[in-house]
Amino acid sequence: MSRSRLKTGYFVLEGLNSFATVLYAYYLYFFMQKVFGFDNLANLTLASVTGFVCMVSAWWGGRFAQRAGYFTALKLGFGIMAASLLVGLWINSAAGHVCVMAVYIFGMCLTWPTLEAIVSEAESPAGLQRMVGIYNIVWAGTGAVAYFVGGAMLDQLGLKVMFYVPAAIHLAQLAGTWWLQKESLRLEAAARPGSFETTIAVTDTYRPSFAKSKTFLRLAWLANPLAYIAINTLIAVIPGLAREFGLTAMLAGFFCSLWCFARLAAFVGLWLWSGWHYRFRWLVAAYVVLIGSFAAILLVPNLLVLLDAQLFFGLAVGLLYYSSLFYSMDVGETKGEHGGIHEAVIGFGNFAGPAVGAASIYLMPKYPNSGALAVCGLLLVGFGALLTIWRRGSK
Repeated sequence: MSRSRLKTGYFVLEGLNSFATVLYAYYLYFFMQKVFGFDNLANLTLASVTGFVCMVSAWWGGRFAQRAGYFTALKLGFGIMAASLLVGLWINSAAGHVCVMAVYIFGMCLTWPTLEAIVSEAESPAGLQRMVGIYNIVWAGTGAVAYFVGGAMLDQLGLKVMFYVPAAIHLAQLAGTWWLQKESLRLEAAARPGSFETTIAVTDTYRPSFAKSKTFLRLAWLANPLAYIAINTLIAVIPGLAREFGLTAMLAGFFCSLWCFARLAAFVGLWLWSGWHYRFRWLVAAYVVLIGSFAAILLVPNLLVLLDAQLFFGLAVGLLYYSSLFYSMDVGETKGEHGGIHEAVIGFGNFAGPAVGAASIYLMPKYPNSGALAVCGLLLVGFGALLTIWRRGSK
């Protein structure tokens, strides 16, 4: 097996991972609403717990993958995820499901930093642009499909489908990882010294100074968690939005997954065109669009506005995520650790946004929009921080 075919196998693992994690993690809020009566406050609190576990685990997961090996991290992660979901099939308490979720997220945090690193290893700058582009398209595409069809699966096959289908996928990934590891060892044993090819021309790839590259890495590591502040807040309150609009889980999946497909479109465009690399104006414009579209989705009670704003929201978060992952892989050699940091800052965003939203609803229960307004305020503070980092890095 060639190295390119090995990477195709890694992309298959990635696509399966995205479908399974979205089906479970995104629809967990619908499950908790229907089974245990969770409202926006409870779901936002759950989302903040999820984000906290991700924030702590992803940083460790990236370091573990760098030291113990990518295949070891993947096998451990897939095994933990499958086992936790199989246990979840038999749990009948809200606290039990919170524990299942925490264990699942811990296992997941061994997989995403590893997959990001393993597809980026030994690539030239132009090759890295290609690999990161494919990586983003694969996970965004399969994740969008999972969100789109997940509601219909829950309505037609029952709520427990969100446990046994992802568990089966993770077991299949575990088997696939064993096989890919065997093929990788066989390829390494057969390789001749100096035979590894990195001959892609890179003369058309703009590379700034190392100091400027580090500035963009810091900007992206701030902007991406801020984007996930909005994303995870939105995902947690979508069951509430669906109830307001009278949507079933199936219709909520159809209508509220539009931003996922817009993000996928952004990834395709950013993959084909590299002119956004190390350009601050693109980063800051995407962030401004993020704030406006997020506010429109949550504060304007209109289904047409919900659909239109999702298009802009998806395009904005697409550029912000792509920036974080690309700069994480482009700046530095310890890709596993950088992948862990990339995922950890996402975890921080997943924690901070819902935590602020939940606290606002708890402290001001008479104002139904208090959570959304508080998160918008947090995003505006983040905008000021972005400008500060840019000014200091430009000196």
